[in-house]
Amino acid sequence: MKLNNILHNTRKASKSLAFVEAEKINQVLNHLANLLEKHSGEILHANEKDTDRMESEDPKFDRLLLTKERISGIASDLRNVASLPSPLGKTLQSITRPNGMSIEKVRVPFGVIGVIYEARPNVTIDVFSLCLKSGNCCILKGGSDAYYSNEYLVTLIHKALSHYGLDPQFASLLSTDRSEVNELLHAVRYVDLIIPRGSQQLIEFVRTNATVPVIETGAGICHTYFDKYGDVEKGRNIITNAKTRRVSVCNALDCLILHHSRLDDLQELTSELAKLEVIIHADEESYNKLVSCYPSSLLQKATEKDFGTEYLSLQMSIKTVASLEEALDHIDQFSSRHSEAIVSDNVRNCEIFCRTVDAAAVYENVSTAFTDGAQFGLGAEIGISTQKLHARGPMALEEITSYKWIIKGDGQIRSN
Repeated sequence: MKLNNILHNTRKASKSLAFVEAEKINQVLNHLANLLEKHSGEILHANEKDTDRMESEDPKFDRLLLTKERISGIASDLRNVASLPSPLGKTLQSITRPNGMSIEKVRVPFGVIGVIYEARPNVTIDVFSLCLKSGNCCILKGGSDAYYSNEYLVTLIHKALSHYGLDPQFASLLSTDRSEVNELLHAVRYVDLIIPRGSQQLIEFVRTNATVPVIETGAGICHTYFDKYGDVEKGRNIITNAKTRRVSVCNALDCLILHHSRLDDLQELTSELAKLEVIIHADEESYNKLVSCYPSSLLQKATEKDFGTEYLSLQMSIKTVASLEEALDHIDQFSSRHSEAIVSDNVRNCEIFCRTVDAAAVYENVSTAFTDGAQFGLGAEIGISTQKLHARGPMALEEITSYKWIIKGDGQIRSN
């Protein structure tokens, strides 16, 4: 189907979606969860066709890869979204004016949301579930690396919608033709919002070229500052988890910032990283401390380009600082405003860090691995917004809605 037809049909479908009862939407989501588990073999077969075309050493490979366990996790997220209350129709503010006129601020869907993303087939299901639950139709432009996976997942989405007599046009997958991206970015009459999810290069391209409004879901260049007053055991566990739980995600640790008074604890802080073969790009002070205790094949001297790098692999940098203020300056210079953490038992330092750091999610003695819609109790998320207009952090149900004012009266007119 030509893109213009898809845009027209999706806009038309968005009008009918407004009349679908919340209970039926929940039934669709739960049915889709069952379909994912029932057809996990077919999903894995489609995914294998994608992974066979990508080198396993590619940082995007882990994002692309589906397993039976990951499919079960996606199904679980679907059920979580179904269990959440609908944000639609919620009264955000209510005013009665002296003339008897009542004014209500009510939550409503955007209408049609276009999502452009790279090799992450789970995003296909996350986007659909959140859009459907919030009353939005979605147009999906996944990366060509994940085309076979996305194609089969959208087939299951359409089966779930059709099973309950709903329009399959509530969700559409575009082809791998790159020219469609540009057309989507300029579909002002048909698309209300564009959300890019992927590399900084993709996000910048969308921001620069779109005439449709854009919400950025930025790259994750994430830091953890181990303070003068940090607990070593907490620090070791937080650093290891943030770096190695899943290296290809945007909330993975990229740079450990270490107070210079804690250099003697660096061996213990990195002991698990050594076992997991994490490559460390260390500044001069940390390199000199690690050179006698960290595997030489995994230890390198840091260069300036190692700071401000999103590694998406078993690599990280270390920066030594003389004070909390210096740590804050380093984060301000190199952060992507995604997720930043402090490890400290000093209440005042934690308070200063949380107040000062400009990021969507700021952590005190917690791993940055938790920047995720499901972990925040939001069911799932379309992405992590790193901008400040409209939405920031995990973009779940409420963040992909807008509002309108409804004014009721009994013939009131304005006299001045």
